[in-house]
Amino acid sequence: MTANIDNTYDIVIIGAGAVGCAVARELSRFDLKIAVLEKESDVAAGTSGRNSAVVHAGFNNKPGSLMAKLCVEGNEGFEKVCSELDVPYKKTGKLVVAFDESDFAGIEKLMDNGRKNGVKGLEFVGADVVKKLEPHVGGIGAMLSPNTAITSPFLYTVALAENAVQNGAKFFLNTEVNGITKRDRLFRLTAGKKQFFSRWIVNSAGLYSDRIASLAGEKGYKIYPCRGEYFILDKRTSQYLSMPVYPVPRPGIGGLGVHLTPTVEGNILIGPSAEYIKSKSDYSATKNVMDQLFKEAKELLPPLEMKHIIRSYTGIRSKLVGPKTGGFGDFIIEESKVVPGLVNLIGIESPGLTSSVPIARMVRDIISNKEDLIEKKDFISTRKGIVPFRDLTLEQKEQLIKECPDYGEIICRCEGITKKEILDAIHNPLGVTTLAGIKYRARAMMGRCQGGYCLTRIVDILKEQKGIEPEEVTMRGHNSKLFTGRVK
Repeated sequence: MTANIDNTYDIVIIGAGAVGCAVARELSRFDLKIAVLEKESDVAAGTSGRNSAVVHAGFNNKPGSLMAKLCVEGNEGFEKVCSELDVPYKKTGKLVVAFDESDFAGIEKLMDNGRKNGVKGLEFVGADVVKKLEPHVGGIGAMLSPNTAITSPFLYTVALAENAVQNGAKFFLNTEVNGITKRDRLFRLTAGKKQFFSRWIVNSAGLYSDRIASLAGEKGYKIYPCRGEYFILDKRTSQYLSMPVYPVPRPGIGGLGVHLTPTVEGNILIGPSAEYIKSKSDYSATKNVMDQLFKEAKELLPPLEMKHIIRSYTGIRSKLVGPKTGGFGDFIIEESKVVPGLVNLIGIESPGLTSSVPIARMVRDIISNKEDLIEKKDFISTRKGIVPFRDLTLEQKEQLIKECPDYGEIICRCEGITKKEILDAIHNPLGVTTLAGIKYRARAMMGRCQGGYCLTRIVDILKEQKGIEPEEVTMRGHNSKLFTGRVK
């Protein structure tokens, strides 16, 4: 296949996580033809959809590092972006708790890091203030970070992608890049059975960014997968916690230690663990780790009980430092010196979500230093999400039901999700029809029964709306069908 106007782009972005979608949105401000290639069936299918959903303040990162600079910048602008894109955002603050006097040195180090990084408002508080802020949390003191926040990482990534689509970007899901060559300043990318041509490539492939760099001709990068396991707790536990609570981090591990985080929807997350693994696709949950997770979480929050757990999940960090070193590397955000036109985003682990928009601006600046970017006069900066019916007043609900009777039919009882919300999730701008895609857009199947009541009803709606037979319905695309046939 040769290059033609239909498969030739100014910029191809590989990877549709939070960073890749932020880059797509930022570059869609300009008169550019943009394609986003994603090997999974939806955006945020990897690390971006499997994390703690925290908007970090920037005190954990090494002073002078790119991580620190972009985290602080991202934190300061995150609320504005969420407002523009109709994404949940809640400034909760955060406590980093000391359990013995040896932890005070760790808190002082964090506060010193924060001051050097420009983080505002950090303060040490005693046990009495900890009890006042979080009555159910133990500890002998803590660092309070007032500017830490929480969001919905999946809705955030979806919103960035949908806004990019509004502004002309094209998304190609289920499109894994398997070959990259370059000739006469034009990249040729083989992705599945398709060919794409582009002047620029933005490598935002997360765990697989080392592979993409290598395919393009730049060897030498290595990503070490580091798995974190989580529990999700029932919403009834929301009474026990109002802000993220972390222990003072201990040196040498691959993360920040097991912590407790409320979600914008009202659940609590326990985790993550930090375990280097061999496979970048091993999302297994392990009994020993999960037992230890709950033990450490209960030390932080004694009222927790096993009966509060409704689900577990795992995420994998893309680390540039291996298990022998541990800790954190720094973000790599640069145009390749070996392959001009290849912009590498490598080692983007936490706080990648918080830093996503500043990273996107860095990519914009890298490209604009090589060519003039012409701003669109009709760029659309806002996007409207699915109306969360459960959060409305009685009067607002009654009005919506009058306007659209589908709001009057509850499909997911646990979360109070209506048929209209399911329909809006199915008819999303990215064309996603998996159950996971519907789940993360509308929040159906995320309650106590985990889809026991609503799953079959959603399958019926998929057939009604899209003509998808139950036997063809998948959880996450690829080989994830739910049904093998019909009973007699």
